[in-house]
Amino acid sequence: MTTQFEADPSEFLATGQQRIALGIAYNGRHYHGWQRQPHGHISVQEKLEDALSLVANEPIKVMCAGRTDAGVHASAQVVHFDTSAQRPMRAWTHGGNMYLPDDVAVQWAQVVDEKFHARFSATARQYRYVIYNHPMRPALMDKEVSWNYRPLDITKMQQAASYLLGTHDFSSFRAASCQANNPIRTIHHLNVIGAGDYIVLDVRANAFLQHMIRNLAGLLMKIGTGQASPEWALEVLLAKDRRASAATAAPYGLYFVNAEYDDAFGLPKVPLGPHFLAPWMNR
Repeated sequence: MTTQFEADPSEFLATGQQRIALGIAYNGRHYHGWQRQPHGHISVQEKLEDALSLVANEPIKVMCAGRTDAGVHASAQVVHFDTSAQRPMRAWTHGGNMYLPDDVAVQWAQVVDEKFHARFSATARQYRYVIYNHPMRPALMDKEVSWNYRPLDITKMQQAASYLLGTHDFSSFRAASCQANNPIRTIHHLNVIGAGDYIVLDVRANAFLQHMIRNLAGLLMKIGTGQASPEWALEVLLAKDRRASAATAAPYGLYFVNAEYDDAFGLPKVPLGPHFLAPWMNR
């Protein structure tokens, strides 16, 4: 998940360069997360930078709104890069997609002010964790949803989620390897929504700690199956200890669906994903 930095680094465009913002969607199933990795592990960032470098005919390095873990998907990742290459926006979208694998796609492109920064200009991020709640595993949605065969009580899960709203120390929900300097985060909403055989955890916050949403999902599913009461969520939060909580949920049901910016930047507004939930969550 996204880690929050305390300071916005000063960045200025070099003479003759322009800053381009892109909307990116990807299926994270075959990738070792967003961030470029050593030792041959394939990442989404690597594939995108390689494709854009071919379009620009120069090396391209991108910054994203929020890094995602291995197996995590995105329907609306936002990135930016600086380039001296003068290209029409169609070159970055259609040209970029020509060089990208089928499970990564550029959705839109536009020139932005040099003050725009995909990560530091974002005022909020939103993820959706999709659970397939059915006795039988979902063959056609393998690695695109998280499967829980036990019946989940949505009402109890929503009651538990209410204890986690607001600004708190979320140390109980951060990975041991999390590098964020500060565990304080603000959750604006954490909704538990039924959509047919799916249950969606829709969470919006200023930023997230590493594995924070997957750890929230693990806790809510444990409560949903009746193994703990809704009030346990508050006990875990106040403990400020990862060992007090439930197991980390699988990555495959997690989608980065939105990064929010000041309207002055004029970025496109896109429907929230993932696409297969549109009939239930078209808002």
